[in-house]
Amino acid sequence: MKTPEIAARLHQRLLARGETAACAESLTGGGVADLLSGTPGASATFVGGVVSYATRVKRDLLGVTAAQVVSADCAAQMAVGVRTLLAADWAVATTGVAGPERQDDKPVGTVYVGVAGPRGVQVHRLSLHGDRTEIRQGAARAAIEALADELA
Repeated sequence: MKTPEIAARLHQRLLARGETAACAESLTGGGVADLLSGTPGASATFVGGVVSYATRVKRDLLGVTAAQVVSADCAAQMAVGVRTLLAADWAVATTGVAGPERQDDKPVGTVYVGVAGPRGVQVHRLSLHGDRTEIRQGAARAAIEALADELA
């Protein structure tokens, strides 16, 4: 299934449940928000997002206290932070290394996706391959899939 189709199904699930979603992004730089807002009528379920590319934005706006920004803790805290900030039922967050160099001793392609919802937070660790663009696109797709899986 193509990513826009997954996003459309996600929108339908949220709509049927009367719930909303938000996102917090780092390495994806707005790619997740683009996917969540791309479905016609998405304004009924997608409340917005925060692109927190800089560490200080993660800390100051989203309340991240994790020692490393490329970590499961950071992804979880970003998801919880944006869910609270934007008063959404669900939130998804991405952090990781798109390249070209390692970060926080993590290799290029290391991605963490956090999903926060009424039942708590789940974090997925991914090892993606490809160039910078492919890793960013793969991370955005993985975020949409992770949120859709939590709603299933």
